[in-house]
Amino acid sequence: MANPNIVNVTSILGKTAVANVSTASSNIVVNSASSNTIVKINTLIATNINGTNTVDFSASLFRSSVDYQIASTIAVPADASLVVISKDNPIYLEEGDSIRCLASSNSNIVAICSYEIIS
Repeated sequence: MANPNIVNVTSILGKTAVANVSTASSNIVVNSASSNTIVKINTLIATNINGTNTVDFSASLFRSSVDYQIASTIAVPADASLVVISKDNPIYLEEGDSIRCLASSNSNIVAICSYEIIS
């Protein structure tokens, strides 16, 4: 099943993923192939925990081996946060999709992603 009918759902599970973002692009949320679910991304927030330096942050929707940029090399000032995805503009992950994050320096960006698994 490619996507469940989200008008007629049997469950909605709220989740929060957290990650220390590195210089290698990595998944923060994955909707596995053949999961029979859709994942609604409600928020994605990137926080620079470095007290001195600005850090660049990127996020993408990864589908069919292609990264589609949501945020591309955005400078996050020291001790500041960037709201990349908000509840007002959610993104749905179909089966096989993921949200990936990348930073210009290791462990200076913490990403928090609130999402729902809908089946």
